[in-house]
Amino acid sequence: MDRPRLRLGLARDRDSQDSAFVVLWDQLKVSGEQRLTQSEFDCVKLFDGQRTLPEIQRTAARQHSGEPVSLEKLAALVRRLDEALLLDGPGFRERVSGRVREPSCIGCYPADPDKLRQLLRGLFAAGPGLPGIPRPDGSLRAALIPHIDYERGGVTFAWGFKEVFERTDASLFVIIGTSHCSYHRFTLTRKDFKTPLGIIPTDQDYIDRLVAYYGDGLFDDEVAHLPEHSIELEVVFLQYLYETRRPIRIVPLVVGSFHDCVQERATPTNKDDIGRMVDALRRVEAEMTEPICYIISGDLAHIGPKFGDFQPVDAPQLRRSRKQDEALVRHAEAADLANYYQVLVEEGDERRICGLPPTYTTLAALQPGRGKLLHYDQYVHPRGYESVSFASVAFYR
Repeated sequence: MDRPRLRLGLARDRDSQDSAFVVLWDQLKVSGEQRLTQSEFDCVKLFDGQRTLPEIQRTAARQHSGEPVSLEKLAALVRRLDEALLLDGPGFRERVSGRVREPSCIGCYPADPDKLRQLLRGLFAAGPGLPGIPRPDGSLRAALIPHIDYERGGVTFAWGFKEVFERTDASLFVIIGTSHCSYHRFTLTRKDFKTPLGIIPTDQDYIDRLVAYYGDGLFDDEVAHLPEHSIELEVVFLQYLYETRRPIRIVPLVVGSFHDCVQERATPTNKDDIGRMVDALRRVEAEMTEPICYIISGDLAHIGPKFGDFQPVDAPQLRRSRKQDEALVRHAEAADLANYYQVLVEEGDERRICGLPPTYTTLAALQPGRGKLLHYDQYVHPRGYESVSFASVAFYR
């Protein structure tokens, strides 16, 4: 590679064991980390796709004192980073252009399929009980379900998915989740999703229709789906519930921040892109000849020093946050989207409700008649470092 280019999605930290080294790591979780000397890192910062290796060597030598990296060592460094998929080269493009999205949340759940099934059975048993005989009546439109890790929120997942399993006969699940890895408002992927329970296909026909109505831009940052957990954690539950029942498909759509709307106190659907997506979702559903179930993948409050607050979370703050959550849920149960949103506008979204974008988008498109709280919980770190709240809420015609 004569003109190496670092790819997007990389970050760096000082090595915790030896500050003379820099650790280059992959936010997209496509590859592992690489440990670089300071001289090597000075060269790597110049991997912009424009400079040749001799130009990189000369520029790095001029900018920094110390022993320069030889051309031979620089070429070896390029090969090493290319093999690690940290450069924007053929290896990385082949990896991300594959038809299947590999799992990125192993560790949050077991890699062994039998152990994973055992974990999920245990979450149902500890919460709402194992799903019963399905009795779908066509009334369930959507369900808000958390995307926090299973250890902290798994029982709340189970409450939501039990309702989904028992109340819908849909084979197509449109999963609209919080985007944690992209600055784009809406991001789709055509990739099928792989987990230890197998591969679940995306519905290409639905995606074609959605793109036709929304317009360009939905795949501009498709790579953001690779590390994203808000779709994958819902997929695992769906696979577990339906693997012996019927084939199902998904549509994976992630939604970026609505911070601009909140700061401007603007109705989100008045934004061109949000309005187009809400309209596109409605128009696609009107064309479909089969039932669709929408899974909203989102959590509620994120408070404490982990998320930028100055003080550890204390009991009065937790009570206030819970009261605000109860107001949100109350408006959701009434299918009152305007007042749901107004709660967050009035507080300036200071509690960082990550489920706002997917929840608002989905409810604005579907306009359900009512909602029902299934389960609510509030995780609190033992030393107040963080608290995350979350709920499962079902929405009906």
